[in-house]
Amino acid sequence: MNKKLVSLICLTIVFLTSCKKDIEIDYRQVEPLYVVEASVSNNGMQARISLTNNMDNNSTISNISEAHVIITGSDGTSETLPYVSNGTYKSTVSGTPGVEYRIDIEIDDHHFSSNSTMQKMPEMNEFHFIWHKIIQQKLLMAKLLFQDIPNEDNWYFIHLYRNNVGLRWSLKRDDLDPDGELQQLFSFGMEDSDDEDMLHEGDKLHLELHAIDKRTYDYFYSMQIMDNTGTNPIQNFTGGCLGYFSAYSEVTYDCTYHVADVEEDEEE
Repeated sequence: MNKKLVSLICLTIVFLTSCKKDIEIDYRQVEPLYVVEASVSNNGMQARISLTNNMDNNSTISNISEAHVIITGSDGTSETLPYVSNGTYKSTVSGTPGVEYRIDIEIDDHHFSSNSTMQKMPEMNEFHFIWHKIIQQKLLMAKLLFQDIPNEDNWYFIHLYRNNVGLRWSLKRDDLDPDGELQQLFSFGMEDSDDEDMLHEGDKLHLELHAIDKRTYDYFYSMQIMDNTGTNPIQNFTGGCLGYFSAYSEVTYDCTYHVADVEEDEEE
């Protein structure tokens, strides 16, 4: 299949992106592909299954209700996820850190599978907003500080939402400062700018910090750099579907943005 076609399909189903880029492409009719976004976490198990449309329609069909979804663990556990709605299969059963989970999906004549190992719970230390001075202007930034899980290699996925819509996402690993406090910065725009990503008084923010395994990190990293490398994301599933499966532990933080609470950057 044409690489540009596959890349565009991937881009349409990524809810995490904070980048915008115009892509010129010769439209061709391609066979629809199944897309799976699945997870095991301390909040339960979930799989959302959709189907891509033609290339001139960047939506996905989300009413896939006839799939058989099973998640099994290396600890001998097994859970069949019941269908809920809108292509989503869900269970309230939580995952256990250290257990390797495998997802198997049967739908029509297709079989898709993937595996991921659940990590320990991360620890969020602080999240606040700062004005970072650049020459005579101020750039609004958010600073996240969190504690690395000690005595092991770790990988993290960070997702920031504004008013229930994904705004920024990032990846972090502890290779440069293992066992220490890690930092992630997000920038939004210059003070008084009309940038569409600039925060406004009263915006509701939701932050998720996931401790993920290397397999998941590699998948999202390949997605993060694909515009620069001209390559497709690496395959996370067997069987030919798009998407990913991730077992992770998650901590969250919610706040309301107030300009009066923004601090001056002490490091400037």
